Amino acid sequence: MTQWIDAHHHLWDLNAVSYPWLMARGVERFFGDPTPIQRNYLLDEFRSEAEPCGVRASVHIQVGAESGLDEARWVQSVADANRDWPMAQVVFCDLTSANLSAQLDTFQSLTTVRGLRQIVGRAPGEDAQTGTNTLLDSAAFVTGLQEAGRRGLSFDLQIIPELMEKTARVLAQAPETQIALCHAGSPHDHSPERLRDWAQHLRALSALPHVTCKLSGLGMFDHTWTPDSIRPIIETCLDQFGPDRVMFGSNFPVDKLYSDYATLADAYRDLVPVKAHQAVFQDTAARFYDLQLPQAD
Repeated sequence: MTQWIDAHHHLWDLNAVSYPWLMARGVERFFGDPTPIQRNYLLDEFRSEAEPCGVRASVHIQVGAESGLDEARWVQSVADANRDWPMAQVVFCDLTSANLSAQLDTFQSLTTVRGLRQIVGRAPGEDAQTGTNTLLDSAAFVTGLQEAGRRGLSFDLQIIPELMEKTARVLAQAPETQIALCHAGSPHDHSPERLRDWAQHLRALSALPHVTCKLSGLGMFDHTWTPDSIRPIIETCLDQFGPDRVMFGSNFPVDKLYSDYATLADAYRDLVPVKAHQAVFQDTAARFYDLQLPQAD
């Protein structure tokens, strides 16, 4: 049986690190009402949900802490205290910072750090308020991407379909930087017409050999999802990227708002062809994030 790697999840301890969005009560987010997850979500709880489904290692993705470095150091401490659970992490860093090199030096002193994430696009409504899409017009952002690649750091890319062609032109300028496309590119409108548009836009990214796709976070835009409703997304990603450039991520506990872990894992297990299981559920993530799985019992 394939040992799974969950390549996209979050943890948080509200007593250890400040997360403004988790403290903002009553504020609706692009993925819905966060109230049920505005509490501690620690490794023990995550493991209790993921391990029965065959998950044996994971990748922690930054999640809006007030200080990316505080979050990264806390995640490192969790990994150090749980050596039986291999865990890499992707940290927040502003690639346009004037002191980027010094920041990356500090992050790379942490043994679990594999990559960076700076969100370019979440959803049209929030993006209009935050202005994060403008990163794609920043020369400093391109320079930062290139610097990440020179250091062997990957970049987790969160965007929306409308930005894919423009983003592909930016990424083409940093061909040495391995890119993980979060949440299959966030197809936020699941109508048949808009999914066709998403699939067409996606080709601009799948054509770039240094872009890998995460099957994650699909519940954020489809709160009553079923295997049939996410099937077109999974099939399109596998078709365009191939299993060797596709990896599974739960996006827990955010996607816990709309599913338990076992239901999510069972759906992916059934929808991904058996011949692709080894790549999608283990090998792609192990290679991309340089993760060593524990020896099988």
